[in-house]
Amino acid sequence: MLNNTYIHIPGVGKGLERKIWAQGIHTWKEFLEMEDRISIPSSRKARICEGVRISSEHLAAKDHCFFSQCLPSAEHWRAYSLFSDSAAFVDIETTGLSKSRDEITIVGIYNGKESKTYIKDINLDDIVEEFSKYRLLVSFNGARFDLPFIKSEFPEIEFNQLHIDLMYPLRRIGYSGGLKNIEKLLGITRSDGTEGITGFDAVRLWKKYEKGDREALDTLIKYNREDTVNLKTIIELTYPKMVENALNA
Repeated sequence: MLNNTYIHIPGVGKGLERKIWAQGIHTWKEFLEMEDRISIPSSRKARICEGVRISSEHLAAKDHCFFSQCLPSAEHWRAYSLFSDSAAFVDIETTGLSKSRDEITIVGIYNGKESKTYIKDINLDDIVEEFSKYRLLVSFNGARFDLPFIKSEFPEIEFNQLHIDLMYPLRRIGYSGGLKNIEKLLGITRSDGTEGITGFDAVRLWKKYEKGDREALDTLIKYNREDTVNLKTIIELTYPKMVENALNA
């Protein structure tokens, strides 16, 4: 979907983008090849052509920073198919909801092949290096919760990646509510050990672990890993509908 996108080019809004699509022009390649047939003012057309050429160069270089800066944050989902090979599916657990009073207990990262768990007072500091490996982050409510929480504890992390907060594009295609509700709507099931666990339960599990219950930590890690793995399942299932919805809006 990224190379069907024009709204990251200065002077192009969603209305003009839809006008381009309505003329049968979708990809950047088609725009350059069929430039003479596109009925928009020549000066604007020239700026878009230049924007397309620049964008093509940055995409060929896998320059995520370019698109993260110029693409509206609500549209970062459009980059998924072209940056999914360098994606981190992220979810955190905390002692509560306040960045000023509470702490991160676990950061889970799934790279599409391997789940990695970073735990308070064990290896949590390793997330600084880990996040630097990725061009794209995928979360659920991460724009308001996970990433600001991480940034509060680890200000040295730049977070210059593309970031898909799935909560918002999912709402546009009819999937609302929390992550667990959306999983059920999509037919995604949890394991016996984590079915029904909530964020509040995650806080309780951490407190039990602090009192010496290692099994509580194991359950919390499993719960967190399922969160991150399911994020990938969700976007894989819904991305085609996101694209269809955008193109036909």
